[in-house]
Amino acid sequence: MNHSIEKSVSKKGSSKQLLYEQDYALWIQETINNLSNQNFQEVDWENLIEEVKSLGKSEQRALRSYLTRLLEHLLKRCYVNLPECYKGWEKEIRNFRHEIEEILLDSPSLKAYLAKMQDRCYQKAWKNVMEDYPDINFPATCPFDTDTDNILSKKYW
Repeated sequence: MNHSIEKSVSKKGSSKQLLYEQDYALWIQETINNLSNQNFQEVDWENLIEEVKSLGKSEQRALRSYLTRLLEHLLKRCYVNLPECYKGWEKEIRNFRHEIEEILLDSPSLKAYLAKMQDRCYQKAWKNVMEDYPDINFPATCPFDTDTDNILSKKYW
């Protein structure tokens, strides 16, 4: 490659990086326009690939968070004898189930990930509720089904 072409490519690459760093919304719009117009030479592939990777990680992180919160509320509802709190906990259980279902509607392949993460999420949930209710003897291992359909629908109380 001759020097003038290298400088041109380098300059284009740095301007793409600069746009990505300085105006993310504009970078997205330009990336969409370049892809829509099949102007592939102008696509900032490096940052686009990183963004697509982060989308998958973000979905997984959200799923783990909702599952942990769901398990916390299931534990409280099943093991903490505070009838005045039951309605609120059941409402939160419904909300977290709904959020998980929405993610799985968009990305059904994450259903297997959800089952795989249940033990890890349960340990976090267990530690959280143990801290909030130290006098309650919550089970150290998950008492709830690993079957995704059950964890998202069954009333365990």
